Amino acid sequence: MPALTEAQLEQFNREGFLVVEDIYDKERDFGPIVAEYSELLGSLCEQWYSEGKLPSAFQELSFSDKFTEVVAAGLPVYQHFDITLPQAGLEPDTPMHTSAAVFNLLRNPNLLDAVETIVGPEILSSPIQHTRVKVPEYRLPSDIKHNNLVGTTCWHQDQGVGLPEIDNTNMLSVWFPMGDTDKENGCLKVVPRSNHKGLITHCPAPGKLEIPLHFIDEDAVTPVPMKTGSVMLFTRTTMHASYDNNTERLRWSFDLRYLPVGQPTGRPMFPDFVARSRSNPASELRDAAVWADLWMKARARVAAANPPVFNRWNSDHPLCA
Repeated sequence: MPALTEAQLEQFNREGFLVVEDIYDKERDFGPIVAEYSELLGSLCEQWYSEGKLPSAFQELSFSDKFTEVVAAGLPVYQHFDITLPQAGLEPDTPMHTSAAVFNLLRNPNLLDAVETIVGPEILSSPIQHTRVKVPEYRLPSDIKHNNLVGTTCWHQDQGVGLPEIDNTNMLSVWFPMGDTDKENGCLKVVPRSNHKGLITHCPAPGKLEIPLHFIDEDAVTPVPMKTGSVMLFTRTTMHASYDNNTERLRWSFDLRYLPVGQPTGRPMFPDFVARSRSNPASELRDAAVWADLWMKARARVAAANPPVFNRWNSDHPLCA
């Protein structure tokens, strides 16, 4: 796939975001993801049913309906599907999902071609990455509505969820849905050209950081519906959030981060890796098992230490009172 055109790059720099179509192939790239996540969910349902935590294993249900039933039952299924570790409550056995299929999404050549246009030929994959499987809003238990892996994502900038070391990093965010997304089922929304405003104060809230609403120009907010296979690229200071999922179907997405090799990730306690290097191809990580092992070692190391600081903000800030 060719790199981004000059017109696309100009739009990205001006508006702070860009949608690029046909990066991923639904069958070739997403098929293995759907298959292994479906198998994982089925195994968890069988386990939790046998332990009396579910009234049924829901074998007759689709992946979407099964996932919704498990979340509605209050079980923390979402962490089993995420591709990073949580910022709170990290234990030596905290689950996360590292597989060859996921690793291949991170190293997809079409995606890296587009990324290279923005961050350059030496590309580092950041550990700030997530899988978000958002169920219908009305099925969310009240105690996890704030969890942005399964509920609505609040207004933020990706620079705001990293440590200050990230402030001079040329970090690129990549977001893509596993199916068509629209305003009704929780697509992203952005404030165009907010990337020129710099970093805005983020206030701590239960389970998240958020930009106070008085900083958001509601008249400028733009929904970004997307088709399967498309990706949205945006800068570290682009203000974005998601709509509520007001449908009966899941809104499943991945968000990744890339930056030039040698620049800090803003999450130093977790592992990064070289996804592409034009100058030193031997430095690229190409083994999914090695990638998974890096995460397991990081989990053991962080769980054994004092809880690390993940973000720069605290509730004492005057704007957060």
